[in-house]
Amino acid sequence: MQNILPYFPAFLLVFVRVSSFFVTMPFFSYRTVPSSHRIGLSFFLSWIMYYSIKAPILELDSAYFLLILKEMLVGLMIGFAAYMILSAVQIAGGFIDFQLGFSIANVIDPQTGTQSPLTGQYLYTIALLFLLGSDGHHLLMDGIFYSYQFIPIDKMFIPFGSENLMLYMVKAFNQTFIIAFQMSVPVVGSLFLVDVGLGIVARTVPQLNIFVVGIPVKIAAGFLVLIAVMGMMMMAVQHLFGYLLITMRGLMKLMGGT
Repeated sequence: MQNILPYFPAFLLVFVRVSSFFVTMPFFSYRTVPSSHRIGLSFFLSWIMYYSIKAPILELDSAYFLLILKEMLVGLMIGFAAYMILSAVQIAGGFIDFQLGFSIANVIDPQTGTQSPLTGQYLYTIALLFLLGSDGHHLLMDGIFYSYQFIPIDKMFIPFGSENLMLYMVKAFNQTFIIAFQMSVPVVGSLFLVDVGLGIVARTVPQLNIFVVGIPVKIAAGFLVLIAVMGMMMMAVQHLFGYLLITMRGLMKLMGGT
C-alpha cells in the first residue's frame, strides 16, 4: 500500500479528465449507456493511460485541488467541442423539418432526454452508426489520450479566458451551423421551389384548396429529395468527423499554450 499511495494523486487527475470527457462526449454520454459502465470504462482507460503518459509524483496540497478543477474543465471542454460539432446533423434535420412541417411533432430523444426533430433524430442515428462503423469512437478516445501532449497533467494554469480560445470556440460554433446548412440546403431548396410552384398553382387555379393539397405534396417531395441526397449527406458527415478531430486538436493546442 505504501508503494501505491505516492502514485494515487496523479492517477486521480487522469481519472478526473477521462471521466469528465465521457460526461460530454458523443455516444458515451447518453442515458442509454449505464453510469456504472461509463465509470468502469473511465477507470480502466485511466489506468492504461496513467502508465503511458509517465505522470509525475504529486503532493496532496492546496495546489492539487486546483489541478483537479483544471483537469475537470479540460475534459468537459474537449468533450463539449466534439458534441457541438456532431450536433450539426440534428441542426440540419431541424432545418428540413421546418420546411416539411414536422417541426411541430418533435420526439423525445432517449439518448439525451430532450426533444429533437424527427428528421434530425433519423439522420443523427445514422451518423452515430456511421461513427461506430468507421471506428470514430476510438479516434475520440485517442483525442483525450493525446491531450496530455499539449496539456501536461502538472500544468497549473490554462488560458480559459484567452481571446484566442474564445474566438476559436465561436468559429467552431459558427462552422457547425454552416455545415448544417450545407447538409440541409438540397432538401430545403427543393421544398422552396415546391412552395413557389404551389403559390403559382394557387393563383392560377383558385378552385383548388392549396392548403389541403400542399402539405402531402411537400412531404412527398421532401422524402424523395432526401432519399436522393442521402449519399451526399453521409459524405458531409464523413467530412464532419474530420473537422471534429481537427477542432479537438486545435482546442487542445490553445489550452496548452502552443
